[in-house]
Amino acid sequence: MTSARDFARDRKFVRLLADVRACNVCAAHLPHEPRPVVQAGPTARLLIVGQAPGRHVHETGIPWNDPSGNRLREWLNVSSDVFYDDTRIAIVPTAFCYPGKGRSGDLPPRPECAPLWHPQLLSMLPDVQLTLLIGRYAQQTFLKENCRATLTDTVAAYESYLPEYLPLPHPSPLNRSWWRNNAWFERDMLPVVRERVKAALAL
Repeated sequence: MTSARDFARDRKFVRLLADVRACNVCAAHLPHEPRPVVQAGPTARLLIVGQAPGRHVHETGIPWNDPSGNRLREWLNVSSDVFYDDTRIAIVPTAFCYPGKGRSGDLPPRPECAPLWHPQLLSMLPDVQLTLLIGRYAQQTFLKENCRATLTDTVAAYESYLPEYLPLPHPSPLNRSWWRNNAWFERDMLPVVRERVKAALAL
């Protein structure tokens, strides 16, 4: 049975998500209309932090709805039904809008989002058991001075960030060479990732 406190919390959370999705703070810097993409619920136990939505995610409004997302769900060993269940999984990127294309891929996440929205959102996710930091931007944002010199070094040192954080490489197909050059990730680390995710979600 839902208590009055839970009802008030849920209403506050809905208002906050509406504010995030209506945000246009960095509109002048984007090559398109802002379309913030976020998924969260106050009972979420797993938090996924990536960099920023790609073009396809921008078009659909669905987080990780692209080949990167397919590989990420494979890495985590979770179904789409679980992945998109906001009572279990929160998806809060470093920046919420697609930043546009650069010379060698998407541009970096806009810097306005994290300081503006992360404190408010994360303070309303008290049940999160594990935060996945996917890619260099997410790792620098959350780990700050504890981030290693390179993404590879940070991911390889994953045990030092547990139990709160688990750094991962980005699952983009553009990173195929990284996976080939770092076979230890899928061989040795992915089983740990899957066990940690399973425990966090209590599956």
